[in-house]
Amino acid sequence: MMRMIPFTLENGETVLGVEVNLPKTNLLAITTDKGYIMCGALDVALLNERLKHREIIAGRAVGVRTLEELMEAPLESVTFMAEKLGIVAGMKGSDALRLML
Repeated sequence: MMRMIPFTLENGETVLGVEVNLPKTNLLAITTDKGYIMCGALDVALLNERLKHREIIAGRAVGVRTLEELMEAPLESVTFMAEKLGIVAGMKGSDALRLML
C-alpha cells in the first residue's frame, strides 16, 4: 500500500510525504521541489559519490517508522549539496525541509 500526505510547515509552505508499505519495512520520504528527506533506506554515500554529478539535495533519518517521526527526527546524514544550503546532520527533518524550499 502507498499513501501520500501533504504537510504544512511552520512557515505555511506545504511539502509532500510519501509512504510505501513493503513486506517487513516501510519506505518514507518527504519532498520539496528542490530536495527531500528520507528514512534509513537512503544511501547518502551513493548520492555523494557515484551520483555526485546530479547534485541531489537530500537528508537521511534512521529509526523512523512514520512520516510524522521523519518530520521530527534529527538527520543522521546529508548530501554535499544539502550542506551547501545549510542543512547539517543533527538538524530536525522539518527544519531541513524549510531550507529546501
